[in-house]
Amino acid sequence: MEPAQHTVINNEANLQLEVWLDGEVATLTYRYYKKDIAFMHTTVPAAMEGKGVATALAKEAFRLAASQKKLVMVYCPFIAGFIRRHPAYRAQLDPQYR
Repeated sequence: MEPAQHTVINNEANLQLEVWLDGEVATLTYRYYKKDIAFMHTTVPAAMEGKGVATALAKEAFRLAASQKKLVMVYCPFIAGFIRRHPAYRAQLDPQYR
């Protein structure tokens, strides 16, 4: 079964990516630091868990970094695990901050 497609919104004012579902919001916060983009924290409400929401946020975060030609710094434990499961994204990490 294919995972559900989620619409990810870049809330630039709050520096976070968002997925809205049934009135609740999941977020991945990011910050710009030096020449990089840092992925800070991913939050998914319990009602949204297991639906691929965090993975959708992670993929969009890496797409955002690539579109801005920014290397990535990872502070978020979920993103660290995501990279272990999807090693192709390692190429986007800033080697100074691995």
